[in-house]
Amino acid sequence: MGGDQGFQNSYQHSQCKAELALKVIQGRWKLLILRELLEGIRRFSDLQRALADVQQGVSQKVLTSQLRELEADGVISRTVYPEVPPRVEYALTDLGHELVPVLDGLHAWGERAELDKAP
Repeated sequence: MGGDQGFQNSYQHSQCKAELALKVIQGRWKLLILRELLEGIRRFSDLQRALADVQQGVSQKVLTSQLRELEADGVISRTVYPEVPPRVEYALTDLGHELVPVLDGLHAWGERAELDKAP
């Protein structure tokens, strides 16, 4: 990044790109959806089944909403095949794949923070 770019020099709160990035991944299920899509293309039912083990699972309405938000943000793509019944598949976009090192960094930070809190 350039000398005057980046989080530390982002003094105009309305234009903070870190905040924008957090809004993209904010949501109870988004990180889990992204982790599933890292393994490859998934259908809606595959995602719903994979997330069923987490607490009480995700409702169809919430999963649909989170997928639409990720698609609107350009992180995932949605492909509808004209079949009966219609087949819909979700995949990470190039922008979605660019999130991987960021999420790995957040995971590593979380591990360090957890260790620092341990007695």
